[in-house]
Amino acid sequence: MTRLLLASASPARRATLQSAGIDPLVVVSSVDEPAVLAAAAERFGVLEPADAVLVLAQAKVEDVARALSAGTPAELADADDLVLLGCDSMLELDGEVLGKPTDAADAVARWQAMRGRTGVLHTGHWVVDERATPDEGGAGTRGTLGATSSTVVHFADLSDDEVAAYVSTGEPLAVAGAFTVDGLGGPFVERIEGDHHGVVGVSLPLLRGLLGEIGVSVPSLWRTT
Repeated sequence: MTRLLLASASPARRATLQSAGIDPLVVVSSVDEPAVLAAAAERFGVLEPADAVLVLAQAKVEDVARALSAGTPAELADADDLVLLGCDSMLELDGEVLGKPTDAADAVARWQAMRGRTGVLHTGHWVVDERATPDEGGAGTRGTLGATSSTVVHFADLSDDEVAAYVSTGEPLAVAGAFTVDGLGGPFVERIEGDHHGVVGVSLPLLRGLLGEIGVSVPSLWRTT
């Protein structure tokens, strides 16, 4: 039986997968994101936002794959049935890429710039097939592949009081772009164009396609109890 391992600490990503019938294992990466982006920029030049999130998603999942190979965590050291998923999200507004706010003041400034406007939420996905291969008695491919989900987000024109109240909850400080569509920020997103799961943090249709490339169906990952 194939198991999906999520290389992310995001509770929203985990909840999205669970709502789709998949209970992922979770192992959080320890990559230095600024260092990864700096290295990629030095090698490839300035990255487009859609490429930057893909680079980070790949770095995160490969970091976890290396940890597993080294025996961490110990309970998964001998696992031969894992497919790993890494994700990363950023909001693009006027060509500027916005990750998580640095503090409350930054979150307020973000919302003052975003309100009444339109941005694009990019979420990179990278899959690594760590299952045993047919030669090893499994069905794995050792494949590694990724893609980015990009969704247009139309923000409501919030008042200063609404911005202050939302930031005071602390929610915007923990998420890329300083907003959610599946939490307290939902009323402040007027509409989206694209897959709303991608805005939450993991595009289920895109994930289905990536898994299909390595011969894994979504129903095969559904919980059985």
